[in-house]
Amino acid sequence: MRHSVLVRVTHWMTAASFMALVVSGIAILLAHPRLYWGETGTLGTPSLVDLPLPMILTGQTGWGRYLHFLAAWICVLTGVMYVGRGMVTRHFRSGMASYNVLQRRSYILVIFVLFPLMIWTGFAMSPALTSVFPVIVTALSGQQSARTIHFVIANAIVLFVIGHLVMVIRSARA
Repeated sequence: MRHSVLVRVTHWMTAASFMALVVSGIAILLAHPRLYWGETGTLGTPSLVDLPLPMILTGQTGWGRYLHFLAAWICVLTGVMYVGRGMVTRHFRSGMASYNVLQRRSYILVIFVLFPLMIWTGFAMSPALTSVFPVIVTALSGQQSARTIHFVIANAIVLFVIGHLVMVIRSARA
């Protein structure tokens, strides 16, 4: 099936921004490879999970945070364009008829549940936003909880992207 130009462009832009998000997210995580629940989490406090990462880059998250912020907005804006177009063309109702049940449910889960949660948890880690809208973070039990949820969702989306790429490659060969 041949997709529209808008779908192809937003997919490629999302793919590029997603790669930047993964790289910058790893850089941010390498600076503090521990996950917590609640509001606080620092060196010396008990963590929920200590990630077995090979190294720790202290003080090296500046570039990672800037790249993460930029790539996140590119991903969000292209996602809004894709979803907006999908709503107008009714793609999410009738355009996915050729997909099997697992594909349809996976896409709907990622587009309408995981990506919005990823955006929400990202916003919840922003001190500027949470100072104005504290409910964004308090509903998640704190910034460290938001970080932990963000990490879990990121891994789920990475697995989805890998599966998506495998299906695209297999369909291209058929």
